[in-house]
Amino acid sequence: YAWDMRAPDVSTSSAGSWLTLANGLTLGRLLAAPLCACAIAEGRFDAALLLFAFAVATDFADGPVARRRGEDSARGGLFDHLTDAIFAALGLAALAEVGEVPALLPWLVAAAFAQYTLDSRALSGAPLRASALGRWNGIAYFVLLGTPLVRDALGLAWPSAAYVQALGWALVATTLVSMADRGLALMRQTAASRRRAPETPGDRRRDR
Repeated sequence: YAWDMRAPDVSTSSAGSWLTLANGLTLGRLLAAPLCACAIAEGRFDAALLLFAFAVATDFADGPVARRRGEDSARGGLFDHLTDAIFAALGLAALAEVGEVPALLPWLVAAAFAQYTLDSRALSGAPLRASALGRWNGIAYFVLLGTPLVRDALGLAWPSAAYVQALGWALVATTLVSMADRGLALMRQTAASRRRAPETPGDRRRDR
């Protein structure tokens, strides 16, 4: 989950700042997420593919629309990424229910997004910070979700279920690597911040 965002303007915290065209596109994608998951679970892959295509189109559109209209913000970026995580997690959970992808994967998508949000301090208004691997994983979740939808909606024989499962397990591995990398980076950053912190009189007394 990673797209460039400008630093937030903390002075514009009114409810009206949420009423933007870009956020409307993101909201449409959020509402489509459970509908797509239900369509997958019911085997209605044509409907699921249409909802997936709508999600991808709005995901491509909302960022440029926000920047063109001067409405981009850290909060809008967080809403965008949260919606992407929900759509991917729900869709992959539905695919896991029908045996297409590993059951562990949707849980890891949710956990990776939670980690990404917390160590970026996004809940405090800071912009999200993504690693290169995290960016590719975010794209790959949607690729994996769309692959069986295209195959089954169009009645194709390829890729096989085994191939999709293998891709799913590869994403399990890369998600775990990405989470471990973020965890280690946060530990290093915390240790470096402690080393740079000025020594207080209380610290000097404890050292004696």
